[in-house]
Amino acid sequence: MHDEEKKDSKCATAVSIAGRILGMGLAVAAAVLMATASQCTVYAAYGARPRTVTYSDFPPFVYLVIASAMAAFLEAIAIFLAVWKKGKGKKAAVLMPLLGAAVPALLYSSTGAAFAKSADMSYCSAYGQRVSVCAGSAAGGSSNFCSQVHIAVYLALAAAIVVSAAEVVRALGGAAALGGSDSDSSSSSESGGCDHGCHHKH
Repeated sequence: MHDEEKKDSKCATAVSIAGRILGMGLAVAAAVLMATASQCTVYAAYGARPRTVTYSDFPPFVYLVIASAMAAFLEAIAIFLAVWKKGKGKKAAVLMPLLGAAVPALLYSSTGAAFAKSADMSYCSAYGQRVSVCAGSAAGGSSNFCSQVHIAVYLALAAAIVVSAAEVVRALGGAAALGGSDSDSSSSSESGGCDHGCHHKH
């Protein structure tokens, strides 16, 4: 029974590490995709001058880039602790739960802010008119900026979900291992009592 629980714990650890690696990759992809999003917009109806719009024109998108980069860095630390330190030791015991809470918090909050802003991506032109970056007449009918932004937001959301799942699997694996060790200790204590009783009889 103990061997089976140990095997389940190892499987849970492997799945958790794989999930963390995938989450880190998705967070990096989201940050890179958002950071490279740009578009030259021309809104003929208002006679606005051509203007290059980038993610830096929208604070929520800047936050997503920073939060995703930070989340990827923190995930790298969590992977290091899980693989090389086996999640053991005082530092790992303190850091792993903190990292498990901090990374999803960064990703979910930045994704929520970016989702809210992506519903209305516009800027104020030189003529005082609001110019929609995603409008059909912007940039000659193409809206590559909007497409790239939406993909980046979905990647960040996927990273948040994957990391959360990995943390749940890690916690369940740790609980299983702890349950197995408690069971073993209780069994040995019972058998020790029996031996003591038998010796006492003799």
